[in-house]
Amino acid sequence: MRSFGNRSDCTVVDEPLYAAYLSATGTDHPAREEIIASQSVDPNQVLRELTQGHVGTAVCYQKHMTHHLLPHFDRAPLRALTHAFLIREPERVLVSYAKVRTEPTVEDLGLPQQVEIFERFGGPVIDAADVLGDPRGTLTWLCGRLGLVFDEAMLSWPAGPSDTDGVWAPYWYAGVEASTGFVREAPGSHDPLPPRLQPLLEVCRRYYEALAPYRLRPPTRQEQ
Repeated sequence: MRSFGNRSDCTVVDEPLYAAYLSATGTDHPAREEIIASQSVDPNQVLRELTQGHVGTAVCYQKHMTHHLLPHFDRAPLRALTHAFLIREPERVLVSYAKVRTEPTVEDLGLPQQVEIFERFGGPVIDAADVLGDPRGTLTWLCGRLGLVFDEAMLSWPAGPSDTDGVWAPYWYAGVEASTGFVREAPGSHDPLPPRLQPLLEVCRRYYEALAPYRLRPPTRQEQ
């Protein structure tokens, strides 16, 4: 999101279905009431705005968490959008997510929904490890697949909050706000997975492996 948001030709929309998801499920997330007050809770209205509303820039980047797309939310409007999928090694996802919600489910993580949307609409897939290992190469390939010209501005951005961030940013975006670009993770730098989440990891890995073969990898990464 920071990467695309630093393009001069791009508008960013941060998790527009979050309030609709919370309202429909009753799920208790940090800043729940504030989130619901900040967005429409009508998914049909949100999807109309996302697919038919006016955009003042050449590119509109919508960051979605796939678990927000509940089974009864209409998928048909999504056909008007161009989709891209970011995947990440599931152990890293679980360790990160469990810092805010201690007992996640596979549906909380959105992995079944991500595979469903990919199978329905298709689109390029990139892996977070490839982005961190070769930001310029991976993003150049991604932009090419999306019909965009890569912009060097995508490689760095100002530290701190952004006016495009959702009201939930103080609870989830500490690492993003501290960043100014893509930094390769050092081996062993992440916290260990709590043992209680090991069975969930095995479930998550099946969904990750369903998408991983489709990920874009620049030639320099493939040859290593």
